[in-house]
Amino acid sequence: MDFSAVLLTEAQQAFADEVRAFLDEHLTPEVYAGLRERGEHFDAGFYVALGAKGWLRPRWRRDDGGAELDDVCVRILETELRKRDAPLTGDSADWVWPAVEAYGDPGLRDELKPQVGRGTVRLSLGYTEPDGGSDIAGAKTRAVRDGDEWVINGQKIFTTNAQNCQYAFLITRTDPTLPKHKGLTMFLMPMDAPGVEIQELPTVGDERTNITYYSDVRLSDRYRLGEVNNGWSVLHGPLDAEHSIGDEGSKLEDLSIGIAHMRFLNWAVEAAAKWAKEAPDGGGSTMAEDKVFMSGFGHILVEMEAARATPGPMGRIKGADTAIAGAEQLIDLIGPEAVLPFGADGTIAKGAVEHAHRAVQVTATYGGTVEVFRTIIAQHHLGLPRPDYPGRKAFLQQGRPAA
Repeated sequence: MDFSAVLLTEAQQAFADEVRAFLDEHLTPEVYAGLRERGEHFDAGFYVALGAKGWLRPRWRRDDGGAELDDVCVRILETELRKRDAPLTGDSADWVWPAVEAYGDPGLRDELKPQVGRGTVRLSLGYTEPDGGSDIAGAKTRAVRDGDEWVINGQKIFTTNAQNCQYAFLITRTDPTLPKHKGLTMFLMPMDAPGVEIQELPTVGDERTNITYYSDVRLSDRYRLGEVNNGWSVLHGPLDAEHSIGDEGSKLEDLSIGIAHMRFLNWAVEAAAKWAKEAPDGGGSTMAEDKVFMSGFGHILVEMEAARATPGPMGRIKGADTAIAGAEQLIDLIGPEAVLPFGADGTIAKGAVEHAHRAVQVTATYGGTVEVFRTIIAQHHLGLPRPDYPGRKAFLQQGRPAA
């Protein structure tokens, strides 16, 4: 294995300089202040500006709204965006668009692709239902055919960023008489269609998610993805991508998807490190010289590095577990100052530690719960059989519960 540094060409170094200059110009204090006020990690102006450069889908062809960047330049771009905590959590097109290309109406696909590349069309996930939890295949949102249209009724929860998106990748029940994985159909739902309602749902971490309601929404068959009652096949690819199952796009990609779940902890750790250099330890030194504090702080850093190096679904669990435990440990190490929120006197880095502790709690849920990922590990990586829980219904071909 080669651990040597990647030496940049002149063109790649110039690209890195261009990216930094772009971010200096567009990621202003006003942009970050707006994120806090809105309770979301998305800024439409910045997103569209990034899309105009072709940097939202940097590997796509320029004609499709991309920039045709090589793997090194893509990694440079991703690294610089992460350093600035760029507000990009508003679009699930990276997961969804391959399914639209494979199963969508050709005319709709060709119409939308350049807009997706430029960021003027964004896609959210319409999976979870209020009483369904992680059982996506148990969807009850109904789609009933009426000539060349479909009438859709139901609701979804955790439709995050629906307020910033033009379409939802929506899973519906089209035949309730079939086994639950067989009677599903996927649609690309326009969020401005009559009968669609988006209701804000604040989280404990000050980030907004949504409940979305669909009341007699009439949708052209043009927006159907794949065959009727074969929606699980359409959904499978985006789910695998979200769950980090499948091939990597580049050897320079992050090894662990858990890195994204440690975003808030990472900022809190950086804030705590700066605080420790000046905070008195009560004995005439600083907290940075306190062996007990530094031992605990070092433990958090080691766990974070382990999470960054853990691949696949295992990394998703390790990232969430590390984020939650690390935020708790930071508060224990720092003391009362750590729980002071934004705006309070004496707060650390504008409340970075306190906010991290709240924000990381959802990392055990978003993108598929850690319980789902443990099942994936058991079945896909360890080859264990599907669990047979007491009371689980097994169905015969005729649809009657087995004895």
